This record gives sequence, structure tokens and C-alpha cells, in this order.
Amino acid sequence: MTLKVAVIIAGGSGLGAAAAIQLANDGYKVAILSSSGKGEKLAKELGGIGLTGSNQSNDDIAQLVDKVLQQWGRVDVLVNSGAHGPRGHILELTDEQWHTGMDVYLMNVIRPVRIIAPIMEKQKSGSIINFSSIAAIEPTPGFPASAVFRAGLSAYTKIFAQTYASSNVRMNNILCGWIDSLPVSDERLNEIPMQRYGKTQEITSTIAFLASDNAAYMTGQNLRIDGGLSRSI
Repeated sequence: MTLKVAVIIAGGSGLGAAAAIQLANDGYKVAILSSSGKGEKLAKELGGIGLTGSNQSNDDIAQLVDKVLQQWGRVDVLVNSGAHGPRGHILELTDEQWHTGMDVYLMNVIRPVRIIAPIMEKQKSGSIINFSSIAAIEPTPGFPASAVFRAGLSAYTKIFAQTYASSNVRMNNILCGWIDSLPVSDERLNEIPMQRYGKTQEITSTIAFLASDNAAYMTGQNLRIDGGLSRSI
């Protein structure tokens, strides 16, 4: 069996952890970075490599990737997850909060991609999958930083795809709606045409698809998984 390696950034809990479990079940060797220590524990349970560190630290990301290359010599899949950023009225967010939003929703992808994409380019293969949100295309007033920087991530993804497609290195975003890892509220349910939250498995099965050769002709895309919440082009 061909060795396949996946790096999951911010994979200690939530969708990041679920993605790590999915890929491990699919036969990938997994490496997980998380700030809580949960990712290191999960990686050990999955027979992989874990590091407690921050996706806001180039050094921490590089340290994990160095461990991966020393042990397995390649990276086939990169999954970029992250945390939640500042909320509030668009005019009331401070400069510091806007910068935090950029770190949480955009730089969380840019930093690991800068380190891992050249490895994939040399391999002439690789799939990068970013967790994003439908806020990228359907912004709501309560989450201005999320909307602005996830829209920026969409632009970044298109530029990356155009630049690296000839090297068979792909990048796609998953635009999540309300998923069952989040608290349920009647107000949100009423907004969703399917009248339910998405299941974590519905997200991780998409991760598995995007990581596989079945998605080899897909790059630069925003895939919406939101129960019909966003319907515009």
C-alpha cells in the first residue's frame, strides 16, 4: 500500500479532530498541531505525530512538518482548521480585533501553506483543504471579521489554484453552514431550508473526497455544505 500522509492544523477538537480521524481511518498517517494538547493526544491514539503549538507560529508549524518529513518523507494532504474570531458591530471592532480576525481566518491558512506547498510541488501532488464558512459569500452583520477574511481566503485559494495546478497541487475550501458541533438554536434552524444542522460526518466525508484521487480535477473551489442556507451564485 502506498504511504499517504496528512497534516491537520488546529486538529485538537471539533471538525479538525474529526478530519484527522476520518483520514486515519482512510489509511493516512496523520500529524496534528493543536494549541490545547488534545491534538497531541489524538495523534498518539491514531498512531501519528502530534505537537502542541499554535497555527499562528511559523516555528511551531515548521517543527511539526520537520517531524513529518523525518518520519515519513512526504505530505499528501494538508487540512487547515482554526478557531473562532472576534464578533461585533462592523464599526465597533478595534484595530486589534480586525488583526486577530485576519490571523484566525486567513493567516491560519497562509502560514502552513507557505511551508507545505513547496513540498507538494516537488512531489508533483498534494491536496490542501481549508475549513471556511458560508460567511465568505453570505456575510452576516454579527460576524464581520469572519466574512471579510474568509472572502479573502476565497481569493487566495483561486490565486493558489491557478499558480500550482500545473504541479498537481490542489486547494479547495469547505464553506460550512451550521454543523452539529455547534450549539443548536431555533432561530438558526428556522433559517436553514433543510431544517437541521449538518452532521460532522457530512463534512468529513467531503474531506475524504477532496483528499482522494476522485477529486483530482477539482481546485480553486468553494464547496458549500449548509443545508441550502446559501443559494446565490
